[in-house]
Amino acid sequence: MKTDIILAGVGGQGILSIAAALGSAALNNNLYMKQAETHGMSQRGGDVQSFMRISDKPIFSDLIAKGTADIILSVEPMEALRYLPYLKQGGYVVTNATPFINIPNYPEVETLMDTLKALPHQVIIDADSIAKEAAGNVRASNFVMMGAGSPFIEIPFEYLEKGIMAIFERKGADVVEMNLKALRAGREFAQNYIK
Repeated sequence: MKTDIILAGVGGQGILSIAAALGSAALNNNLYMKQAETHGMSQRGGDVQSFMRISDKPIFSDLIAKGTADIILSVEPMEALRYLPYLKQGGYVVTNATPFINIPNYPEVETLMDTLKALPHQVIIDADSIAKEAAGNVRASNFVMMGAGSPFIEIPFEYLEKGIMAIFERKGADVVEMNLKALRAGREFAQNYIK
């Protein structure tokens, strides 16, 4: 079992919370994990990415070579395209449909979405709307994204749930439950999307 994941987004969208939950899910269940992250200008809405490698065997590097990532999990559609050279043939792009337009030369949204929809293995999800509907808070959209990526990550789903519980338990049962609802709603969407 091995999954190489690129988490991509913009500062403030919860990439590091996804990475923490995935890391907790792996480490608390006796899996190996290596992670390398770049925060960039995260406080100003800049690029944030994290390379995560999870396996049941020892991992010797935290970097993911071009053409070898199993999944690009992006909370922002343009950031999904930025990391396409890293995706292996047959790998999945799972991205939020909601753009975060933070630069003057942001691509035309329709063209951007057409490019993503043309990819052979993709899940495009309106994570913001699903988070608001399923969890009652748009701030849980990052865990909607994690749930949407979960069918392509070789970790049992209950490990992911436990990962969220572990990192949010100190914030109380309501926060844990909100994020679990978001996770489950994202997974359900992706499973229906790929049928």
